[in-house]
Amino acid sequence: MSLQLGSIAPDFTQDSSEGPIHFNEWAGNSWVVLFSHPKDFTPVCTTELGTVARLKGEFDKRGVKVIGLSVDPVGDHTRWAADIKETQGTAPNYPILADADFKVSKLYEMLPASTSGDPSKRTPADNQTVRNVFVIAPDKKIRLILIYPMATGRNFDEILRVIDSLQLTDAHKVATPANWKQGDDVIITTAVSDEEAKTRFPKGFKTLKPYLRLTPQP
Repeated sequence: MSLQLGSIAPDFTQDSSEGPIHFNEWAGNSWVVLFSHPKDFTPVCTTELGTVARLKGEFDKRGVKVIGLSVDPVGDHTRWAADIKETQGTAPNYPILADADFKVSKLYEMLPASTSGDPSKRTPADNQTVRNVFVIAPDKKIRLILIYPMATGRNFDEILRVIDSLQLTDAHKVATPANWKQGDDVIITTAVSDEEAKTRFPKGFKTLKPYLRLTPQP
């Protein structure tokens, strides 16, 4: 069965820029963002890894651990980190999985199960499907899957926004509307009756339709 929202994130042990990682043990009870790259020394990915390094404090504030992945060995990751620091101002301050045997890429269905061979002989285009973002909750369920093309850099502010929404909606019986950001009104879910809403949301709520009720962010 293919990985979907609500699937349990596959566990694995893989080498990384910070040594071997047993995923479930490393993740612990934290939220996790796993974001993948087709190959080291690629231009868009270089900017992404530097951006995440600069944003690490924002992920930390939300109780989120970040882990990268690229389909190359650790030695290449080390050399790439120097380039990232030189060009982006900050080297990666989180582990990057060295998926040179394609194990995690295949486990997370980013590469076909039949993929094999020498990773150094593969081009970024050969691995172009290894451009995913997985947001994984503390219960190890996958809560978000994004897949980006190689030429389009990822918007990590959006990923932080989604994490804010997920954490808020898990804590309260609400949903977030289009383009929601911190501090905006939220939607009361249809599972909550008007009577319950009066108690649960003391700031009150506005009914636009029976199925669309807005209340200030809890």
